[in-house]
Amino acid sequence: MNTEQFQSSLTEKGISLSPKQLDQFQKYFEILVEWNEKMNLTAITDKEEVYLKHFYDSISAAFFIDFTDKKTICDVGAGAGFPSIPLKICFPHLHVTIVDSLNKRISFLNHLSKELGLDHTHFYHDRAETFGKKKEHRESYDIVTARAVARMSVLSELCLPLVKKGGLFVAMKASNANEELMTGKKAIATLGGQTEKVFSFVLPEEESERNIVKINKVKETPNKYPRKPGTPNKLPLE
Repeated sequence: MNTEQFQSSLTEKGISLSPKQLDQFQKYFEILVEWNEKMNLTAITDKEEVYLKHFYDSISAAFFIDFTDKKTICDVGAGAGFPSIPLKICFPHLHVTIVDSLNKRISFLNHLSKELGLDHTHFYHDRAETFGKKKEHRESYDIVTARAVARMSVLSELCLPLVKKGGLFVAMKASNANEELMTGKKAIATLGGQTEKVFSFVLPEEESERNIVKINKVKETPNKYPRKPGTPNKLPLE
C-alpha cells in the first residue's frame, strides 16, 4: 500500500488526513526503520508493508469504533506503538497511555512521540498485571486496546481492569476471534465485560482476515484481578 493508496483508502472510510498528518506517518516510518537497526521492533520494514500491516491495520479499529467522542486510550503491549500511535495521529485529541514490559521500546516511543510532536502521550515500563492494580490507572480509561498480544482469556485479564465502567475494551485479532471468544467467555464476564460485537473484514491487498472485538465494561472488575505477573498466561480464566 503506497502513501496515495493509504490516504485514499482512509478517505473512503471517512478519515481525512492533512499534509501534517501524512508527514507524521512518513516520519514514523523513517524512525521505525532507523531504530529497528539497533533493536528488534518489527520484522516488517518495507515501506508499503509498514503502511498496510502496521499503519492501516492499526487505524482499522476506527472503521468500527467511534474515537471522536472518546478521550483516553490505554494500549497494552503496544511494542512499536501499534495501534495507538497511528490512531493518535488520526485523532489528535486522544490522550494516549502505553504500557509495555520492555524498557527499550519505551525509549523508542518517547523519542518517536517527541519527533512527531505528539502531545498527551504517556509511556510506562511495566507489566500489565501490576499496572492494572495501580489506583491512578485502574478503571480509568475510555478505551483499552491491544493488538494480537495474547488469546482473549488472557488478554481480558490484562485489559479489562483498566477500562472504566461504561468504557470499551477493543481487541484487534487476526483469525480465530470467535473461537477465542468462546473459550474466553468466562474470563470476560468475570472481569466485568460483555461482548457486544465482532467486526470482521479483510486487509486489502494481503486479503487476510482481521477481527475487531468490541467489549463493553458493564461492571467493575473484582479487586483480585489482575492476578500476579505471569499467572493469567499460566492459568487463564477459562
